[in-house]
Amino acid sequence: MTLYPCPHEMEIAALLACGQWPQAAPVELRAHAVACPSCAELALVTSAFRLSRTTAAAAAPLVSPGIVWWRAQLRRRNAAIERVARPIVGAQIFAFVVCIAVAIGFAASHAVQGLDWITSLSQLLRPHALDIARLWPSSPTSSGSALWVLVPLLATLALLGGVAVYLASSEER
Repeated sequence: MTLYPCPHEMEIAALLACGQWPQAAPVELRAHAVACPSCAELALVTSAFRLSRTTAAAAAPLVSPGIVWWRAQLRRRNAAIERVARPIVGAQIFAFVVCIAVAIGFAASHAVQGLDWITSLSQLLRPHALDIARLWPSSPTSSGSALWVLVPLLATLALLGGVAVYLASSEER
């Protein structure tokens, strides 16, 4: 390519853009394109790109319009489902955080009685001490009896809560 453009370059570019090069070009212009390196390069590169574009366009498979429409509808439906599911996920996270906070609060409130509970549990689990009456104290105010009622109740509540969250978040219905 030269520093100064060729004066015939615009004519050759116009014929190339119309797809009429070299058939509709005058003989003088074709002779000039052979002699001028700038014009020869322009004709060669433009023809190569045009041929490559034509080949690529012919090789591209066309997809049925029905499939394109179906995919667009599927994308739109999936986006709507994601928008609807965001608050549900937020509610599940909130419920999980509340359950964890309740469990931590329960553990903290009973931490003082923890060591006493472990010693009473070890006494209850000795083979000679297995007595049904001792496992379920008669008075709710006796030491540790509230824990024997509260722990299974909370475990059942946690289990049912987990099952409810699982059923609510399952994708197959």
